[in-house]
Amino acid sequence: MSDAPTLQLPDGVQVTGPLQERYDVILSPKALELIARLHRELNADRLTALQARAARIKQVADGTDLDFLEETRAVREDDSWKVAPLAPGLQDRRVEMTGPTDAKMTINALNSGARAWLADQEDANTPMWGNVVQGPLNLMDSIDGTLDFTSAEGKEYKVAPFEQQPTIIVRPRGWHLPEKHILVDGEQTSGSLVDFALYLTACGQKQIDRGHGPYFYLPKMESHKEARLWNRAFVLGQDFLGIPQGTIRATCLIETLPAAFEMEEILYELRDHSSGLNAGRWDYLFSVIKTYRTRGADYIVPDRNTVTMTVPFMRAYTELLVRTCHKRGASAMGGMAAQIPTKDEQTNAAAYEKVTADKTREANDGFDGSWVAHPAMVKTCFEVFEQVLGGKPNQLEKTRDDVHVDAAALLDVRSTPGDVTEAGLRANIDIALQYLRSWLTGRGAVAIHNLMEDAATAEISRSQIWQQIQNDVTTADTGTLITREWVLQLADEVIADLPGEPADYEDAKETFLQVAVADEYADFLTLPAYERMA
Repeated sequence: MSDAPTLQLPDGVQVTGPLQERYDVILSPKALELIARLHRELNADRLTALQARAARIKQVADGTDLDFLEETRAVREDDSWKVAPLAPGLQDRRVEMTGPTDAKMTINALNSGARAWLADQEDANTPMWGNVVQGPLNLMDSIDGTLDFTSAEGKEYKVAPFEQQPTIIVRPRGWHLPEKHILVDGEQTSGSLVDFALYLTACGQKQIDRGHGPYFYLPKMESHKEARLWNRAFVLGQDFLGIPQGTIRATCLIETLPAAFEMEEILYELRDHSSGLNAGRWDYLFSVIKTYRTRGADYIVPDRNTVTMTVPFMRAYTELLVRTCHKRGASAMGGMAAQIPTKDEQTNAAAYEKVTADKTREANDGFDGSWVAHPAMVKTCFEVFEQVLGGKPNQLEKTRDDVHVDAAALLDVRSTPGDVTEAGLRANIDIALQYLRSWLTGRGAVAIHNLMEDAATAEISRSQIWQQIQNDVTTADTGTLITREWVLQLADEVIADLPGEPADYEDAKETFLQVAVADEYADFLTLPAYERMA
């Protein structure tokens, strides 16, 4: 390996992360200058938006339920506006791969046969410094056709020709996550804006030259004002690069409960750059628990594996999403199929049956496409949507005028069937510990019990446990009160049965307990976990 490169730093910019070969290609003067401009222009408003989140949670805790906003009623009732027409490469999205941007996954995703790929710098990734820089470098190399990878076993991976590749849609980190390795004027920058700037400057023009554009998935927003902040970033970035306004397109994940009440407003704020909404089901469940965690028995969510997409509050959310998108000319994207193939034929058959049923429901409900976490599931998802779409690229004409969802329907957690059980509690501890162990070493997409899990899984697990402790929940199967002490005991029991040695899980256990049994609820487990990373 050659010597580490030297960066050309704009005034006021510091890069504290170690520099490896070719990092200067991504951490270019142009990229760092854009990061500085974005930070100086937007960071204060980003921090204000995070404070607004906290204020809203306090209002809910004090008894004021979420509702559709009166001050934006005119936006919702104005039937005349539409989002921008679907951009090149985004008309047909019937199946989208998801996954992190390491070299092997990038190649597998681009060779998967999917119509689009969510190239994930967020929940299926970790913000380890090497991932922050190497991810956009891999994407740039894949666009150039030079990316390859050789496994430890000697297997070679190469990217398919561009004509066979899915459209790349990059998911940057959420507004809450900082980037501690890049400072502007002595302040930590926004992980969101860093990921946006690095990809835009390295790959934006390359994508335009290929007939696509720089496309993004925007995660974890909680209000239309946060979407407005993204729109400002897009305008600034396009002006900075000298590309036409509207070249950037964004699909917003509706994966927080507050955002479900502002879907139309989010599309409106981004309308010149908008390409749709996505039903981010697991983060949405996490947000439901998080937002109403102190409101008692009516908001206790049963074991995770019993909360399907057909329970009333989840059904209301997804149907409203399809209606909202198609009313405004935007794509409605379905949720994740997390199943992964195994060597057991019976297990595989059950997995494919579940994926088929889930995607059939989505296609019949009007979704234009959906997500899969493994290339082996692409064909199944494609075939289901093909049966509904036929030769059409989407079903935007299916406006779902029959759907009428009110606030009570979105908040109807009480009608969810199922129980809180000791088996479910143990499963939460098991999954959270296994996931955190991998996350802390730099891997954000982890196969656990034949499912591909990301950060949302661990967030659900630890949030359920925190809520159960704080609300004196008793397990239905054993009649045991869930307490901090019992969770500590179960954690040790679970670790004893996990692969490896108990010592392998020490950091994961400390992080898990920090966010699962503490008196104060941590907004995101990735924040204290990120502090543990170098």
